[in-house]
Amino acid sequence: MNRIYFLVFSLILFWNCKENKPQRLPVKIESTTYLSYGAQFDVSEVSTSEEFTNIMVGLTDTIQVTMRGMVSDVCSKKGCWMTLPLSNGEELMVRFKDYGFFVPTDASGEAIVNGLAYVSETSVADLRHYAEDAGASSAEIEAIIEPKITYSFMADGVLLAE
Repeated sequence: MNRIYFLVFSLILFWNCKENKPQRLPVKIESTTYLSYGAQFDVSEVSTSEEFTNIMVGLTDTIQVTMRGMVSDVCSKKGCWMTLPLSNGEELMVRFKDYGFFVPTDASGEAIVNGLAYVSETSVADLRHYAEDAGASSAEIEAIIEPKITYSFMADGVLLAE
């Protein structure tokens, strides 16, 4: 009888010790394959960079939106933020909700992000930190002397083109 209990206990222990890593599932939209990071989201209504820029100009509140753009920069240390250019020459700073996920540090190409868009002011200390993460020289970092109005995005899900 003890052997049966031992066998059952061993099987339960073995079953519960499996490693539960999040899977990166490819998502195919039109003819492009994307890798998914964070939460899954609906891609039926995706704004282009131009449409999104028109929404952001004069924005006074936070809005839920899904937008498409090209990755211009990524945190080189762990992929905890990225930037996407807007059609008015500004950049969109994308951070990830609750640091729940990161993107690859070498991410590039097209991205679709889903989450909350808002306008914020970024402090000099934060601007210098971002410049350091992006690999800027000490002279470039020291040249940052005033805060910046920033178009920001808190993403709960990201799709990166393969």
